[in-house]
Amino acid sequence: MRAAVYRGDSAIAIETLPTPEIGPGELLVRVESCGICHTDLKKVEHNLLPPPRVFGHETAGVVVRIGAGADGFRPGDQVIVFHHVPCRECFYCRRKLYAQCPTYKKVGVTAGFEPAGGGFSQYIRVMDWIVRQGVEKFADGVPFDRACFVEPVNTCHKAVVQMDPRPGELAVILGQGPIGLLFTMLVRRTGADVVATDTIARRRQLALRFGAQEAWDPRATAIEPLVAARTEGRGADLVIVAASAPGLVEQAVRCSRPGGRILLFSQTSHQEKVELSGADICVGERSLLGCYSASIDLQKESARLVFSGELPVEDLISHRLPLDSIGSGIQLALHPDEVALKIIVQPQRWAQ
Repeated sequence: MRAAVYRGDSAIAIETLPTPEIGPGELLVRVESCGICHTDLKKVEHNLLPPPRVFGHETAGVVVRIGAGADGFRPGDQVIVFHHVPCRECFYCRRKLYAQCPTYKKVGVTAGFEPAGGGFSQYIRVMDWIVRQGVEKFADGVPFDRACFVEPVNTCHKAVVQMDPRPGELAVILGQGPIGLLFTMLVRRTGADVVATDTIARRRQLALRFGAQEAWDPRATAIEPLVAARTEGRGADLVIVAASAPGLVEQAVRCSRPGGRILLFSQTSHQEKVELSGADICVGERSLLGCYSASIDLQKESARLVFSGELPVEDLISHRLPLDSIGSGIQLALHPDEVALKIIVQPQRWAQ
């Protein structure tokens, strides 16, 4: 099979690898669609994990082989695959902090080498503990490109539940890339008001389509006075930092009111440093929250929102690329133009 292999030095190469062998309780899945996620981009760009690996974890495909004991599946089933699931029994699981569970931290999907998601390949091996809890089937009429949004929708849904927006509150969402736009969709469903920021005009237009009352270009105007004008000078009730550009966390604090909630969602690298005034948090009684990865408690609901079309996630797709174009897709995701948004890799397509 063909796979996009991370070889270090921020480089990915298309290589021919053996199709994975599966064991008892496991599945072999033919990958039809896999979204490019900025978490994987950071791992490649900043060389955060040792090579070789095959990344890609927003995966939808078809079951082609079933290991003994993998009950409930048959060849031809269309599925999405989570690459982490928790044990549900440890200290952190009992507190629903699933991403901190030692079992959750183990990746259970691979295309070869150290398990790393594997979705940027033609086939993946899904390990038994993932098969038991982390695979969702979907109907034939659901496009694979839509289905592969279940994992990122889950991560955003988890963060929205943690933030608990309420009707009448004002939420500022900094960044309207694919993740920021998912946040706009989900926060509006709670009845809270949304204002959004992004430097790209098309993304601001989409934010308005998905329910934001206003969408501002932070290069053209100062955001803090606009937020103050909407809140009798107080500031926003909650601010979601949905991008990782320098200065956004500091801006989130300035936009928020005393007692407000600030969520860091995109600050996933140890290389990203933030310096804040302690008094802004302590004296201002603000809550600074972090949220990472998916919640198994929201897996079924996130799948329903995507499969049903209730969330218009396909409107976020700007590019559908064959596997051998993944290098250009990664560069486009790292340095988006006015058009680029969600980029989907389709490993069964081959441009050459």
